[in-house]
Amino acid sequence: MSKQKIVVLTGAGMSAESGLKTFRDENGLWEGHDVMQVASPQGFSKNPELVLEFYNQRRRQLLEVSPNQGHLALAQLERTFDVSIITQNVDNLHEQAGSSHVVHLHGELLKVRSTVNENHILDWKKDLVLGDTDENGNQLRPHIVWFGEMVPMLETATQITQKADKLIIVGTSMQVYPAASLIHYAPKQTPIYFIDPRPNIRASDFENLTIIPKTAAEGIPSLVAQLSNN
Repeated sequence: MSKQKIVVLTGAGMSAESGLKTFRDENGLWEGHDVMQVASPQGFSKNPELVLEFYNQRRRQLLEVSPNQGHLALAQLERTFDVSIITQNVDNLHEQAGSSHVVHLHGELLKVRSTVNENHILDWKKDLVLGDTDENGNQLRPHIVWFGEMVPMLETATQITQKADKLIIVGTSMQVYPAASLIHYAPKQTPIYFIDPRPNIRASDFENLTIIPKTAAEGIPSLVAQLSNN
């Protein structure tokens, strides 16, 4: 008998409990910078050193943290279900925890790519500076989807969501598009679980919606235990 398909959408709240600061402050600034300065092609053109250092700081921080109980519980879920994780996060904490099928909508901090050939992608754990180039001498850039750029994995994520028997949403406000649109691709009648300590949606907003007002590290292990025992 084939396993039930569980699709998990995760956002910044998923990683916050591992000690990773969310990029965006309450005032909308990213570490004191306007988002277009550090997360757009125009910002990179104008001040590449600033952009590279912004992501160098994020990368250094990532290398110092570990998956939390929420990440670990999602990895355990694979014992019972066919699990796909679609994340807005650019860290690799899901993979570190042991999840084997992770789609990164917004790119990955521990990868860089050529500024000329977007398919030329390299693993990268150290700082990235001006002068770091691909084999053809083209500057490398963070492998991150910046504002105004296409989201290449969106179609894959859509196809995965369309196969969901259950949908779990964790640590995302569901305000960031196009990721927020994915919930609408789940088949009708699919049970949806929304885990967030300050949920901004109501149970009546979607059919079959269960709201779990807990953090990822608290809410996911209890939900996984419930699903695994059913």
